[in-house]
Amino acid sequence: MKKTKYFLSIVHATYLDDYTVRITFADDTVRDIDFGGFLYKHPHPQWDKYRDLKKFQKFKIEGNNIVWGKNWDLVFAQEDLYAGKNPQ
Repeated sequence: MKKTKYFLSIVHATYLDDYTVRITFADDTVRDIDFGGFLYKHPHPQWDKYRDLKKFQKFKIEGNNIVWGKNWDLVFAQEDLYAGKNPQ
């Protein structure tokens, strides 16, 4: 039987400021993650719109992950977020 990594499930996310989001995982681990570095170091037509803070703030929790966009335009590895790694 495959062991489930339920603790990696993101259960809550709160916008803090700029491109920083406080993420809470199923085991109550909390990480403040800054996505700004990624957005500015990796320009891409699909992601560039999230440099607009109003659009950036419209993230949601789906499939136990934090996502942006109707079709998951922007999504990051839960393992990295849980480890507190800011996407680069």
